[in-house]
Amino acid sequence: MSLQTHLSQLTRKHEALEREIHQATLRPSEDDLHIAELKRRKLLLKDEINRLQAGVDTLH
Repeated sequence: MSLQTHLSQLTRKHEALEREIHQATLRPSEDDLHIAELKRRKLLLKDEINRLQAGVDTLH
């Protein structure tokens, strides 16, 4: 898998988590711990995306 393909997949996962977090915050019965876990996963994905993009930028 190419680096660009991997970055695209990570970006799609990040966007999906953003939508899931948004939907979860609209439900008053949603567990705060679940929302916090979703946010943690989203942050980890963003960190990975930034790390990979920084590596690509140093190659050019």
